[in-house]
Formats: sequence, C-alpha cells, structure tokens
Amino acid sequence: MNNKIKDKIIITTGDPNGIGPEITIKALKALDLPADKVLLISNKKIINHYGTPDKNYGIIEIPFDSSIQPGKNTKESGDFVYLSLKKAAEVVLNFSPKALVTAPVSKFALYLAGHFYSGQTEILQKFLSHDKQHAEMLFLANDFRVLLLTRHCAVREIKFTKQDVINKVELLQEFFVNKLNIPNPKFALCGFNPHAGEDGVLGTEEKEILSPACMELISKGIDITPPQPADTLFYNAAQAYLKPHKIPFDCYIAVYHDQGLIPIKTVAGLKTVNMTIGLDIIRTSPGHGTAFDIAGQNIADESGMIEAIKAVL
Repeated sequence: MNNKIKDKIIITTGDPNGIGPEITIKALKALDLPADKVLLISNKKIINHYGTPDKNYGIIEIPFDSSIQPGKNTKESGDFVYLSLKKAAEVVLNFSPKALVTAPVSKFALYLAGHFYSGQTEILQKFLSHDKQHAEMLFLANDFRVLLLTRHCAVREIKFTKQDVINKVELLQEFFVNKLNIPNPKFALCGFNPHAGEDGVLGTEEKEILSPACMELISKGIDITPPQPADTLFYNAAQAYLKPHKIPFDCYIAVYHDQGLIPIKTVAGLKTVNMTIGLDIIRTSPGHGTAFDIAGQNIADESGMIEAIKAVL
C-alpha cells in the first residue's frame, strides 16, 4: 500500500463550469493544509482558470479538452465529473486514503453526458460498495445532524418500508459508536405526515411502518423516539443550535429530503456539510450546489468547502 496516499485527503473539484474549483482553491488557502496531505483529482487547465493554489498540491489529471464555460451545463463537464469520481473511487480502493471530499456537481450535466445518477452519492456507491453496503446521506452542522431515510426522488414517489428504517438506523448506530465514539447516541425520528399522522387520521405510515420499526430498534438497544411531528423536533433543534445550547438529540432522522434539509440549512446555511456514511471511506461535500449564477466571478463563498474538509481532518 502506498502510505503517502493513505494519509492524504482526496479532493475532487466538481463541475468545471460551477464554483467547485474556485471554492476548493479558496478553502485550501484558508485552511493552509500541508501540501503532502492533499491530493486533487482535477485538471490543471481548470484549476488555473479559477485561481492558483498557494502550495504545490499533487494532482491526478482528468482529461478536459473542451472550453470552460462558467454557468453552463455541458456534456463535457458531465463526463469530466463522472471520470473524476471514477478515478477517486479507484484511488480509494487501491490506496485507502484518509477521506474523500467532493466539490459540487450538476446532475443535469451528468444526464447530458449519459450518466443517469441522482447525485455523487449514488456514483460513489456504484464504484465503492461491496457486500451489500448502502451509502447514506448524513448532513451535519457541528452537533446538529440529520440522516435522510429517502434521498433524491420526487415527493410523489417517496417509498419506504419497516426494514428500510431498521437497516438505516442500525447503520447510523454503528457509525456513531465506531466512527464518532458516541457509545449511546440518542435519535429522533420524524413522522412522515403532518402531526406524525394524528393516530392515523392524517396518514397511516406512522402506525404501519415507522412505529413498528422503532419498537424493533428499541428492542435491540437503540435509543430512538417514536415518530414525532417534524416541525416541533426541528424547532427545538434550531433553537438549541442558535443559542447555542446542546442539541436535544445526536441525530434527527428525516423521512424525505426537504423535511431534513430545510431546517438544518436554514440555521447553518453554507456551513452545512453532506457526509456519506455506509461505505469504507468517509466522504464529505458542501451542502450546496454548483451556483452557476455566480460561477467564474470569484465571489463564491468557500465556507461550505472549508467545513467539508475540516469534518475529515
């Protein structure tokens, strides 16, 4: 095993036409990391277009022969993103680096290039998963953490089973115990329906799926609430975060994407970090997107990228 790579943080710079390369350069300057601790997966033309790192970081070159077009979705940029993530996965599998950090990408550009994935998480899962591993999305802002039960899908297509809930919470428990060294984490489960279903009046998913899953998890020694109204759970979490006081629970489990991301991003903003758990390596990314509207203007805020890198230091 190459020990030099084993100790490094691997960073992909994201969509060439978005703010990814810019915030990567700015974040590295702000953090002042040693050159031998970072390995970039990018392209020198792209890096030089958006700035110049102040240290001689190693770089694995991904071909990019097209013109850089800030703010544009292109097939070429989608291909570059896909090849960058594929190469990152190869590095992970062959050398087991410390962590992987990915700058934002455009799902539409991936689609233009014929790569039909709903996000980077799914691409990394394709290349890195083994033995039925499943990548999950955990969002964090300091001690405010939110796990998503379901991810990037239309609201009308949200589906989950009792076993889905059990599997994901058991994975979360393992992550807290083995990676975060929190031996007895406390979890709060959001209801799917308004008012957590009002005993079946406003929906039956709580009675039929979520509550039975909680009962089985509790029987296994996992500290989790029955499904609770999400608005109340997140109001209390937000108030604690802003005070700042201790967050009432170690992690909030949201049933669907916006249910969990709206509250944490409202209080934490650009400092929200997307962390992938469930694979052999921890991967983080800023909680925001490519910001095509300001790409190439050198005004992008690097806070999210700084936090994403700090989370794996």
